[in-house]
Amino acid sequence: MRSITKLLVTATALASATSAWSQEVVVTASRQGSYLNAERNAPSERPIINLKRTADFAVLPAQILGDTREEAKRHEEIYAMLRSAIELAPKFGVELSTGDYLVEALTLANYKNLTLSGGGRSDTNAARFLVKTRLADGVDSKTALERITKFIKAVPAIGRAELNATSGLTLSVVSPDQYRTAIIDLILADAKATVAKFGTDYGVQVTGLDRPVEWARASLTEVFLYLPAAYTVVPK
Repeated sequence: MRSITKLLVTATALASATSAWSQEVVVTASRQGSYLNAERNAPSERPIINLKRTADFAVLPAQILGDTREEAKRHEEIYAMLRSAIELAPKFGVELSTGDYLVEALTLANYKNLTLSGGGRSDTNAARFLVKTRLADGVDSKTALERITKFIKAVPAIGRAELNATSGLTLSVVSPDQYRTAIIDLILADAKATVAKFGTDYGVQVTGLDRPVEWARASLTEVFLYLPAAYTVVPK
C-alpha cells in the first residue's frame, strides 16, 4: 500500500526521468492519441484528471496534386511546387511538415524524400503533407485557418500541379511528455484531497504513473494531456 508520502517520492522520481519521447504529435478531433498510436494500438480511456492547455500548432492537411500525362514531368512539377511552398512558407508565418501521428519538418534538405502517392485517377500523383501555424498570443482557430488558407492560395502553380487542403483544421503538440510533472501534480492534489476526507488511517494506491503522456482534443485550439493513471483509497 502506498501512503501519500510514498506517492510523492515515487512521482518526483518519475517526473525527473528524461523522456524517451520528444516529438511533435498530431491531435485529431475524432480520436484520442498516444505514442501507442504510432504502433496502431489504441490509447487508454481518458481519465477525469487531465491538463488542459492550448496546442502548439494549428494544422491543416494539404496536398499538391499533379496530372501531367508524362510521369517524369508530373513528378518534377509536384516537387518543384513543393519546393516553392517551403521557400514561401516563412513569409506567411506557416511551416510544412509530414506525418500522421509523429510530425517531422519538411525542409529544402528533405522534401524530395517525400513519397508521392496515387492521386485517385490514372496519370495522377499527390504529395501529401501538413501546413501548420503556431497558436501564439492572439492567434485563434479562425486566424490560423485564414493564415494557412492565404498561404495555400499564394503558392504559384507549376505546370498542371495545384495545391489544396484535404480536410479540416486539427492541432499538434510538441513533446507531450514535458507536461508529465504538471499532470502528476494534478493527480497528487486530487489524491491528497480525497484521502484527507477518510482520515489519517488511509492512504492511496496508484497505478499508471509509469506510462507515456497521452492526449485528446479539447476544443478548437486546446488539448487534454493526461496519464492513464488511477488511484484507490486504501487502509494503511
